[in-house]
Amino acid sequence: MTVFTFIEILGTLAFAISGIRLASAKRFDWFGAYVVGFTTAIGGGTLRDLMLSVTPFWMLDASYLVVTAAALLLVVGFGRYLIRLNNTFFIFDAIGLGLFTVVGIEKTLSAGFPLWVAVIMGTITGAAGGVLRDILINEVPLIFRKEIYALACVFGGVVFGLCQWAGLVGGGLQVVTAASVIAARIVAVRFGLRLPVLK
Repeated sequence: MTVFTFIEILGTLAFAISGIRLASAKRFDWFGAYVVGFTTAIGGGTLRDLMLSVTPFWMLDASYLVVTAAALLLVVGFGRYLIRLNNTFFIFDAIGLGLFTVVGIEKTLSAGFPLWVAVIMGTITGAAGGVLRDILINEVPLIFRKEIYALACVFGGVVFGLCQWAGLVGGGLQVVTAASVIAARIVAVRFGLRLPVLK
């Protein structure tokens, strides 16, 4: 298993858990929770692949279905510990955001697109699944109403470009980029940073 594959699977697990956790708060049944978790995990990547004119990644590998099922079992089995923790959703969502931003950037660059396109695709990969999740559970999407979210992905893309320019490559580049997104999200929530509300 490559570092890239591991990051993708870990991001899928993190996003699926965040989606299933919210579905459980809305009293969804197991199947409904699975659908929400799966949509959260693959939604952004699916939109990215469609815009890049490639077959959506989860249609070529059934492991994403299995990982989402594992996320459901984790929430069912350890729900007492996961769901009751106030920061659980935020932690898993932040991890998924960072990891999927890296996946989106890497896949876009490997398809031959420039960095500015990769930053946009990384943001879509990281944030769009959460938008679809919030629509399914009948909530105003998080990126439109709370602390800096999608902009954390953009920040990660800028960090990626700077680190790449400085000569950092491989797993180190991916880890630094993901960590920068996660850190930006944590700082935004910790200090209540957000864009001005349009009046």
